[in-house]
Amino acid sequence: MIGVAASALLVAPAVAQQAADGGTVALDELTVTGRGEQTGSGTAPVQGYVPAATTTGSKTDTPVQLIPQSIGVVGRQQMDDIGAQKADEAVRYSAGVFAQPFGEDSDNNWFYIRGFDATQTGTYRDGMQLMNFAFGNFYTDSYLLERVEVLRGASSSLYGGGNIGGIINYVSKRPLDHDFNQIEVGIDNYPTGYGAFDINRVVPSGVESKLNPLPPVWKYRFTGKLEGGDGYSKHEDGIRGVIQGAATYSPDAGTDFTFYANYQHMDQNHGGGDFLPYYGTVKRARSLDGSIDLGHINRKENYSDPDIDRFDRRQAMVGYDLRHDLIETWTVNSKARFAYGHVEEAQLYPFGYGFAERPSAGNTQLARIRFDHDTEVFNFTADNSVVGKFATGGLDHTLLFGVDYKFYRIDEVQASTSFATPVDVHNPDLNQPQPGTLPYVDENTNLHQAGVYIQDQIRFGRGFIATLNGRYDRIWLDADYKRLPDAFGGLNDTGEDASLNKGRFSGRAGLGYEFSNGLVPYVSVASTFNPLIGSNVVNVPGGVRRTPFRPETGIQYEAGVKYAPTWFSGLFSAAIFDLEKENVVSGPFREQTQLGKVRSRGFEFEAQANLTENWKFIGSFTAYQLKILKGVGTDPSTFGPVDLKGDQPFLVPEIIGSAFLDYTFTTGSLKGLSLGGGVRYLGKSKATQPNAYTLPNGTRVHPEVPSATLFDVAARYEWDAYKVSLNVTNLFDKRYVSGCQGINVCSYGEGRRALVKASYTW
Repeated sequence: MIGVAASALLVAPAVAQQAADGGTVALDELTVTGRGEQTGSGTAPVQGYVPAATTTGSKTDTPVQLIPQSIGVVGRQQMDDIGAQKADEAVRYSAGVFAQPFGEDSDNNWFYIRGFDATQTGTYRDGMQLMNFAFGNFYTDSYLLERVEVLRGASSSLYGGGNIGGIINYVSKRPLDHDFNQIEVGIDNYPTGYGAFDINRVVPSGVESKLNPLPPVWKYRFTGKLEGGDGYSKHEDGIRGVIQGAATYSPDAGTDFTFYANYQHMDQNHGGGDFLPYYGTVKRARSLDGSIDLGHINRKENYSDPDIDRFDRRQAMVGYDLRHDLIETWTVNSKARFAYGHVEEAQLYPFGYGFAERPSAGNTQLARIRFDHDTEVFNFTADNSVVGKFATGGLDHTLLFGVDYKFYRIDEVQASTSFATPVDVHNPDLNQPQPGTLPYVDENTNLHQAGVYIQDQIRFGRGFIATLNGRYDRIWLDADYKRLPDAFGGLNDTGEDASLNKGRFSGRAGLGYEFSNGLVPYVSVASTFNPLIGSNVVNVPGGVRRTPFRPETGIQYEAGVKYAPTWFSGLFSAAIFDLEKENVVSGPFREQTQLGKVRSRGFEFEAQANLTENWKFIGSFTAYQLKILKGVGTDPSTFGPVDLKGDQPFLVPEIIGSAFLDYTFTTGSLKGLSLGGGVRYLGKSKATQPNAYTLPNGTRVHPEVPSATLFDVAARYEWDAYKVSLNVTNLFDKRYVSGCQGINVCSYGEGRRALVKASYTW
């Protein structure tokens, strides 16, 4: 029996009746609202903090608790209440996600899920992949989003790729069924200010009645934002703008066709705070003999040359999304998107004290590397599927069958020089003549991928839910490497072209049981297949030859329990998992090989609750063990190869926790006032690979980044159509390092930020 907690369920029909001859009859869809009056749409606005359904975990509208895999949904209200201005800030309170590992970064959104980087191959928008490689990435402004969703664990049986630790799916704002207008302005303490608008228009059908309600024939939505000002660091500034339009045509109740387009331009100077030495950020910059002590580097210092530094991004997307009911039980879905991006970038960044990890006599300045690139990317994705809802022999099916295609092209030139002028740590002279850069990468790569997939969500036995997925993918990769002199003094690239043609099956099997009180225990197993761009470098006579990376593979086991209470609006989930990733890229820069295997196993808990009319709560806790089972690195002291087996990957903490509580006054003189507070905990992490090594004086060191506890506060006041809010993150301005990717590549976490916003909606 389907309880109130699963009232929005789409994997089972409302009524099933077997025909006398063993056939079936058509089933009527039942839509009942409950759990805080939320609907079952997996892309609609979330009411409060608790999602009713999602499409990310199944490509069908499914209640979150019935997906046999851990998944988190951050809705628009939650984003606004915690003061998220970027997509990676939106998931600060989500389980399993380590966001902003490089601190305040206005260029990109960064995510690590269950210990693995999801930024390159694990970022999706509206269910279609935004493939990233090197600097060929796509930026998504959070103001354009209705939701940010986290599918934790292997997902290639649905999407044909993606980080094994999990993916991020951005759900865009789309036209809604009512007219509204909103303008919003805000400014923070850097100061960076912005203005934004969101306009929705509906053209009624003119044939509506209570007995025969019809959707509007046309709906339009226009959204835009203009932002500019100074950044957190010295010399950091810029301006950016984005605009998006979408129109939905619904000629009848069973058809929706949405066309959309957006354009974004960013013109800014980089901030500092990253590429900094461990000794100077985590620990004081002392020489090995203790005779020199330079203290700590200023968090706001910026060692790039403002006359050279630049970041320019031009990006556009256009696409469509079609849903059409063929007959009562079958629906066709079709969507496609083309995306284009062009990024030009130049900066100078520090790299140790004369490239050493500590200062020494006569070597107290920071060495700098000058770097620039010109990157152009093209991305086309198309996904076509049919969904059928029917019953056979006591089994209620939601059957999904589809084919999809992806194309990604990157054309890039990267150039560098390690002969840039050094600078003083505390009084840098940034305006010095600099040598030019020398290209060390000039390549273009085309990746084609086609896949066919099937999924069956089966309800049976008065509460069991089985989810079965199967998929086959084929990839074709062609890479053209130009022959260039080596900017780093090594062997030349031979300039040979390379290609790869691979196919792979992936799958997922899950089983859960829904109790009448909303409790759903489940188990699942999933395999993964994740195509990569990049190359192994092999020394050959006359230079180095590149061979394309093989796709990553892996398998994940997960068991958990989800609880969607029937007596208040809430969603609670806990999961244990064990996953392994093979063909992990490891080794020093430009000498990478795919010898790696990494395991992640642990526990996650997440809670989202609209406790009462006044109280809302979100909380999460993640504890896992990351271990390199196979891999090769470089010893920082000898610069020779070293076996990494048994080490923990650097950068990522193994314990993450957070909680945020919000209270709204609904009566009395304080009616309309809301107060909130949150705490975030980042556990300690390793700073280097290998995790330990021996210094020239024989001392054994184990560089680690210590844990940090951060506090956030929020206040809002709403009256009539007006709303003002204040969000302060890192309230006590704690100085901390978010992570290190080597002894000279550490990043400061963002300091205190106060953001004031005001909006008017009519």
